[in-house]
Amino acid sequence: MASWNSIQLEITYRVLGWLTFTFWAVGFYPQVFLNFRRKSVVGLSIDFVVLNWTKHTSYLIYNASLYFSSAVQKQYFEKYGFGEMIPVAANDVAFSVHAVFVTSIILFQIAIYERGSQKVSKIAIGIVFGVWLFAAVCILVALPTHSWLWLISIFNSIQVFMTVIKYTPQAYMNFIRKSTDGLSIFFILLDLSGGVGSYAQMAVQSIDQDSWVNFYGNIGKTLLSLICVSFDLLFICQHYVLYPSKKALISPKMITNKEDLEPLVSSDNHRPSV
Repeated sequence: MASWNSIQLEITYRVLGWLTFTFWAVGFYPQVFLNFRRKSVVGLSIDFVVLNWTKHTSYLIYNASLYFSSAVQKQYFEKYGFGEMIPVAANDVAFSVHAVFVTSIILFQIAIYERGSQKVSKIAIGIVFGVWLFAAVCILVALPTHSWLWLISIFNSIQVFMTVIKYTPQAYMNFIRKSTDGLSIFFILLDLSGGVGSYAQMAVQSIDQDSWVNFYGNIGKTLLSLICVSFDLLFICQHYVLYPSKKALISPKMITNKEDLEPLVSSDNHRPSV
């Protein structure tokens, strides 16, 4: 395994890594506190949270396996060269563990708080079921040949796929409601900062090693950063430009009966998001 050529760049890499962890980890809590304060998850896409949990779980499997397993690391070096560095840092593993934990808390809030007419869509259920069924089949395929690097790469691909689609339900909900009320903008801003920090961390390692293997050797982390930044910019545009300080408009697609109407128009649920 390669070593660092510059102490300054190594320090910068580690600082950027833990800053990224801080941004992404702290970024979960504004949404948790907003849900708690409102005693409601109206305005937060349940599909987004369910898909997000699947995404973080698959990413945890990838990060923990590549960081801790000597067998996986050996296969990585055999594929990309023994002079390369493992592209997963301690902060990546810590973030994944924390993300699965906090997303589980948000799922619990969804179960106990007012959610109006919102429920998990059949599409989201189908996607989650299909993803884990596919993962189970891949595990059975990898077992006889001990293709561990290939297997965790599958989980890395899953997290990229889930990252691409998980933001879509929230962006669509904001569009339908013509409001970002119920979605914490602090969560989005911190998520954006984490995405930028993650990409910068990878760039620092590549500069030190004079190699871009770090980017395509962990293409999942590269795409994760770019996708996060792209969607966060969209949410920021929705919050500050398209629907600034707007209350949620009632959409026939979101209301099925009179009982569903009340939580959407209740004043408690229309406080500005924080």
